[in-house]
Amino acid sequence: MNVEGLLLGLSTFLIIGVFHPIVIKTEYYFGTRPWWLFLLLGLGFVAIALFISSTFWSSLCGIIGFSCLWSILELFEQKKRVERGWFPRNPKRKDS
Repeated sequence: MNVEGLLLGLSTFLIIGVFHPIVIKTEYYFGTRPWWLFLLLGLGFVAIALFISSTFWSSLCGIIGFSCLWSILELFEQKKRVERGWFPRNPKRKDS
């Protein structure tokens, strides 16, 4: 029995679940300024995925990499959600 597909599906679900609060907290504490960290991490994981021979681990790195890249868009969307009042604004942060 091959369970790698199920593990990859579960891992994807968990990775998305972990990135959701990371984006929210990043925007709350730092604004959109750290978008480039998501870019570097995303490109790094995608590059690593190209050199891993194991399909499972390569796929997992690719999923993490593209989740980081997608988080850039979500970070700017989170800023809009805060401006609309859907999420709390950090009163201690001066700029975004």
